[in-house]
Amino acid sequence: MKRRLTARVLPLVSAAALAVGLALGGCTSAPSDRTTRTAPSSSWEKDAGAPEAAAFMRIQIPEGATEVSGAVRVQPQEKVYLLSFVTSERTAKTITEDLRPDSPLAVGSPSASSLSGDGFRHLGLTPPQELTSVRTTSACPPCVDDSRRRHIQGIEIHIGEVPGERVRVYLTAY
Repeated sequence: MKRRLTARVLPLVSAAALAVGLALGGCTSAPSDRTTRTAPSSSWEKDAGAPEAAAFMRIQIPEGATEVSGAVRVQPQEKVYLLSFVTSERTAKTITEDLRPDSPLAVGSPSASSLSGDGFRHLGLTPPQELTSVRTTSACPPCVDDSRRRHIQGIEIHIGEVPGERVRVYLTAY
């Protein structure tokens, strides 16, 4: 009886060892003379600007806003929408409140891990992370049941001072 069991099990053990060997062999790193595939990098969506970013965020670019610019960065897993303009302090406050932020605007340095990265530099602007005295907050539309923006995962809001009685609004959404 023992010989019969061994005769049945031995081919199964050999097949299992072969399968494990093949599986492990597929996980080894490529030889150095072969090129490895890298993750796709981000790019800028052609012909997408402030109107597309404002439409995605479901906001109106304020009447009288100046230096309006926007872009859409296509990343491997999502698009990031950037919008910036110069407006009055009062208008910036109204827009911020309409976005239903998680907390009030607070003075401080925005995180270096901002959604925008250096994307505002693409628009010819100094990124908010490099500004002093910038006020920052964020909004999570799904968290506050903002049905107008339920398609948006998050919004970063930065308000920077500019000379005169106006402010620069930086909005980033994905």
